[in-house]
Amino acid sequence: MPTHKKLYFASDFHLGAPSYASSRERESMIVMWLNSIKADAAEVFLMGDVFDFWFEYKYVVPKGYLRFFGKLAEMADSGIKIYLFKGNHDMWMFDYFQKELGATIISDELVIERNGKKFFLHHGDGLGPGDQYYKFLKKFFRSKFCQWLFARIHPNLGVGIADRWSNHSRDTNMKKESKQQNPLRFEFLPAFCNEQIQKEYYDFMIFGHRHRTENMLLSNGKSRYINLGEWIYTRSYAVFDGENVEIKHFGNPNVA
Repeated sequence: MPTHKKLYFASDFHLGAPSYASSRERESMIVMWLNSIKADAAEVFLMGDVFDFWFEYKYVVPKGYLRFFGKLAEMADSGIKIYLFKGNHDMWMFDYFQKELGATIISDELVIERNGKKFFLHHGDGLGPGDQYYKFLKKFFRSKFCQWLFARIHPNLGVGIADRWSNHSRDTNMKKESKQQNPLRFEFLPAFCNEQIQKEYYDFMIFGHRHRTENMLLSNGKSRYINLGEWIYTRSYAVFDGENVEIKHFGNPNVA
């Protein structure tokens, strides 16, 4: 990690949702954020659900997001390393960003060490106890057979079907959690982290997926569980300055 350089982490942009207008506004804020960090960023980790839906056909990718892509290309050309994680909404990323940006595509977890600190990085979906139905769906959707089948559908139809599925999935999960008297029962990621650190030590375990910003000490009294939150409401991200990881919010008047 170069001296005076930082690592930046963000997740759950959900570009494309819930409407074109709101997505374009969010894209503009993301580009402004990328502009603000490019001077001192060594590496940028975009940790899943960057898009509300994404599928790379052989000759076609979803339209839009030109300003976002252009800014990533500018940063990559300047020497900043870009990592893109597959989330539950954009798991069908293949090699487009690798070819165009030199980005590293992460399918599951990534373990790195920077400045003597060890990181466990993952979007956060399909980890920990329970939710066997989703874990089955994830395995099926990521299969070569499922991807081959979807690629046979014309993009005009396929993208429309996927967008409706994505919106339904997000709305269902939000309603499910809003009805719970104890939302902490859904916080499966800290439980996963506490189990993992019994096997291997990590200084920081960083995730997205849950749309909740968290920076908490784990059961060993040393490791930290960090959740990046999201960009539809809170515009939250994390930065590693060589010693600590801090959660920040970009240009959001509703968050201190």
